[in-house]
Amino acid sequence: MTAIIQNPILRGFNPDPSICRVGDDYYIATSTFEWFPGVSIHHSRDLVNWRLLTHALDDTRLLDLRGVPSSGGVWAPALSHHDGLFYLCYTIVHQHEAATKDTPNYLITAPSIEGPWSDPVFVNSSGFDPSLFHDDDGKKYWLNMVWDHRPGRHPFYGIALQEYDAGAGQLIGEVELIFNGSDLKCTEGPHLYKRNGWYYLLTAEGGTEYEHAASLARSRNLRGPYEVHPQNPVLTSANRPEVTLQKAGHASLVETQNGEWYMPHLCGRPLPGTQRCNLGRETAIQKVEWRDDDWLYIVGDDIVPQEQVPAPDLPAQPWSELPAKLPFDSIHYATPRMPSERVVRQPDLLRLVGGESLESCFEQSLLARRLTHHQATATTRVRFDPQSFQQMAGLVAYYNTHLFHYLYLSWDEELGRCLQIHSSHDGTSEFPLGGSPIAVPEGDLYLRAQFDACELKFSWSSDGTTYQSIPSCLDASLLSDDYGDHWGFTGTFVGLACQDLTGRRVPAEFDFLELMPN
Repeated sequence: MTAIIQNPILRGFNPDPSICRVGDDYYIATSTFEWFPGVSIHHSRDLVNWRLLTHALDDTRLLDLRGVPSSGGVWAPALSHHDGLFYLCYTIVHQHEAATKDTPNYLITAPSIEGPWSDPVFVNSSGFDPSLFHDDDGKKYWLNMVWDHRPGRHPFYGIALQEYDAGAGQLIGEVELIFNGSDLKCTEGPHLYKRNGWYYLLTAEGGTEYEHAASLARSRNLRGPYEVHPQNPVLTSANRPEVTLQKAGHASLVETQNGEWYMPHLCGRPLPGTQRCNLGRETAIQKVEWRDDDWLYIVGDDIVPQEQVPAPDLPAQPWSELPAKLPFDSIHYATPRMPSERVVRQPDLLRLVGGESLESCFEQSLLARRLTHHQATATTRVRFDPQSFQQMAGLVAYYNTHLFHYLYLSWDEELGRCLQIHSSHDGTSEFPLGGSPIAVPEGDLYLRAQFDACELKFSWSSDGTTYQSIPSCLDASLLSDDYGDHWGFTGTFVGLACQDLTGRRVPAEFDFLELMPN
């Protein structure tokens, strides 16, 4: 029986895949935006089974995200390997919703995929989505899209190329615009490859929503001109609402040890009956082939992404399944923007000292993991003794500072300890329980969130066996890239949080966070 790759290969928020093979090992780097640590790196030996191996930007020496806006931070890393070194290019976006963009681009290197990584080298800030091409003459070239803020101009100006001097750590020579893009426009995410004397430029086009696509162009000359694939785009799910994997685009290429080619790419899975992807933008993979005309095509003669793809002729390498209760010191947890002394992690105990609100871009006390299924149940046990309504701790379904549903334990002058819900709809706060929070007894409390497609329901228990439903059905679909007026590029996280706006630094303790697909 032919082995099958089941898409998506990286479920939940894992966008902008950049793949790199070194010997028998395959690595995919993905964007992490405002979440720390930065740049997730997944590992496989068969392209079927993947595991989160490490994060490249796992130290404040390498990454400072204080104050970055939601969906700012680390965009579109590009991973490559040459002459015994890993190279990682990435953007740290400081601001992205104005006419101009602040997009400093950096490069780091390491002898091993697990580091240690060098100090970041600032390269340029003319646009985002940088990548590094290692030509066969030993020269290296830096590529990125260029952002044009001028009135009356298309903001995606094109793809620029400039030689990079690795010894000096800087760009040299003249910068050249080598590709203006195809008719799909919004040209970004460049990756350059060389094969049979051709330079191939793979780009993302159409915007990273439902018109997204992967485009391919080629030239005999590094600096162009580049001709566009005769059947461009090479991958898209635009105008194909029946396709499960929507938003297909932002791809990269890899050749196996046996000469087979694969294309990992970004995708999204909308909630039923909607165009909202609350799991965020995920990573899928397609099998591709080079034909006699020296152009690349998806195997199967269609440009839409497939859920099931023939696996390569490689030995199977499965990894251990993740437990529903991940230890708190697992690499699968993340914090918004920066690590904090307020977040104290032990395998079986999480201590959160009250920080700022969930709307803050600075000092939050929040630890979270990605939601990877549309139907799932999250449960935790918390100890917390609030003495003020400004002291809160609990379980949150969190997209960003503008979009979340938060079930929290707090205090009320009349009721004493109580539960309340805070929902943020594109920055507009709502409290579904109104002025009637739920009184709860002293002692440990169990909190639960149940995701059922577009619906989210909270419940609580004092013994962990009998749960009391909270009579408020919340909209899980708004926790998505596709809701509201702000740009959003991440995905839903399930998190544990604590706030103390009195400044007394009251802590909350959590014993576990269980997240199970239903």
